[in-house]
Amino acid sequence: MKNTKTTKWYFASDFHLGSPDYQSSRIRETKILRWLDSIKHDATDLFLVGDTFDYWLEYKEVVPKYFIRFLGKLAQLSDAGIAIHIFVGNHDVWLFDYFKKEFNATIYYEPIVLENNGKKWYIGHGDGLGPADYGYKFIKKLFHNSVCQALYKWLIHPDIATRVATYLSQTSRQKNGDKDNVFHGVGEEWLVQFCVDYVQNTQHIDYFIFGHRHLCLDITLPSASRYINLGEWFSQCMYASWDGKKFAFKCWEGDTQAIFKTTYDG
Repeated sequence: MKNTKTTKWYFASDFHLGSPDYQSSRIRETKILRWLDSIKHDATDLFLVGDTFDYWLEYKEVVPKYFIRFLGKLAQLSDAGIAIHIFVGNHDVWLFDYFKKEFNATIYYEPIVLENNGKKWYIGHGDGLGPADYGYKFIKKLFHNSVCQALYKWLIHPDIATRVATYLSQTSRQKNGDKDNVFHGVGEEWLVQFCVDYVQNTQHIDYFIFGHRHLCLDITLPSASRYINLGEWFSQCMYASWDGKKFAFKCWEGDTQAIFKTTYDG
């Protein structure tokens, strides 16, 4: 990790490329490319904090054939010396070594803690953290199991696997409706509870950076920690940046009223 005064980190999450259909995804991909072009002049590190794709599964010699413009842009940024950090989410959990080979990306399967200019960062997609949601936590362990992954790839043709995964993703989204886009209060946010417990019982963190919730949240926690949820790129199109001194949370061609700010009051 670069740790100098010239550091410029950028964060975004939940592009969900591929959803809900090819045409819609292409429009969103074009918007993402414009954003990436806008940051390439000063970015040192790009953090994609999970669910970059609505579905991703790598076989040994096969990868999904879409998103070529986006993948090419990541390769271009990497060739220009920008470090690419990709966190797997609950939709692109089967992302393995393809991106590392093609553009030297670092892949994270669990949250990480970094330090830069005296500030500590906890970065991860956010799925499976906090209290409750035990059913999903079990499924997550199953999906990360290497034996289950190998059996799935050996027994199912890529075309069929993609259709099944796409169907399950769309069914899950229809079942949940707007649930992921509704803020029910700090006390009901599992990731907020996780962050509070972490700073009280593990270590101080200045910035918790998550995706997953499809809400743009900026919540001040105890000890002046901040919980930032980056939202999604279907409509909100938010991103964050850090230049070694200043943190910014901004909108890119989306809803300028997307950020919900509040303070945790216990």
